[in-house]
Amino acid sequence: MKRLIFAAGSCLLWAGLLMIQSCSSAPEKPSAYVVEIKDMKFVPEDITVKKGDTITFINRDMMAHDVTEETAKSWSSGKMEADVSWKLVVSEAATYYCSIHTVMKGKIELE
Repeated sequence: MKRLIFAAGSCLLWAGLLMIQSCSSAPEKPSAYVVEIKDMKFVPEDITVKKGDTITFINRDMMAHDVTEETAKSWSSGKMEADVSWKLVVSEAATYYCSIHTVMKGKIELE
């Protein structure tokens, strides 16, 4: 009888621990990343993030630039003068470029 009570108690203890563990795992918070624009480049040029993360583009160059999605032009920062920043909440992978200086290109990849 003692063995049966001990086994039932052990099962209840493990079930309780599993419930606590599953309830305590909070959803992962979005992360924030920075891409600097300097020396006519996006730094880093390629960045890997998760859907919902935020990328802040900061123009550290002396001239104006923009950040424009390359394929469908689905988003754009608009013209960014020096020391201006712009934030993008990532919803999909993309390639982008500066429409003012088309040699400047970058890529957003999803994990």
